[in-house]
Amino acid sequence: MATTPPPSATTPSPTTPPAPTTPPAPPAPTIEPVTAADLGPSWRPGCPTDPQQLRRVEINYIGFDGQTHRGALIVNEDLADEVIAIFDQLLAMQYPIEKIRTVDNYPNADDELSMEDNNTSAFNCRDIPGTGRWALHAYGRAIDLNPLITPSVARPGAFQPKNAAPYLDRSRTDPGILHAGDPVVRVFTDRGWRWGGYWRTPIDYQHFER
Repeated sequence: MATTPPPSATTPSPTTPPAPTTPPAPPAPTIEPVTAADLGPSWRPGCPTDPQQLRRVEINYIGFDGQTHRGALIVNEDLADEVIAIFDQLLAMQYPIEKIRTVDNYPNADDELSMEDNNTSAFNCRDIPGTGRWALHAYGRAIDLNPLITPSVARPGAFQPKNAAPYLDRSRTDPGILHAGDPVVRVFTDRGWRWGGYWRTPIDYQHFER
């Protein structure tokens, strides 16, 4: 009488599925010195801050596509470590940022073009529009965050950037838009940064300064 072989002899063992791969960790943030040549049109002789007082900070951030990206800011040397800590917190919070590029990527380091492109930036040797006084950006002590969707409003009908009209509605809650008391705002203000969204004129929702 024939005998049936045990199942292990006739049935192939199931294939073990491959273990899921963990995406590689993004590179650590870095701090590097800069030269006048590195700054391009964002710096010129007569600016209140020498290139030696500035640092290029490379950081990681979550884009509007949900992916991790690498960006660069030029900031004052004494704020470099703090800026890294701030953007590490924003990354951990999954706060979306469209892009982070130094303003010399735009013709003549034009701030309006950078804002229209919703580009987050810091140093730019420029004045406060209409005042003749240096902006804190000229010292590497200010950051404009998602400036298209968090515009600067001087008065009704006067705002920057010029393509920001759809985002003057402060009831909007699109990803990246900032409101008073938001955790993202507190990441800055808890460290002593001032938020332009609390100002009266202009109300500068994009602007943080230290």
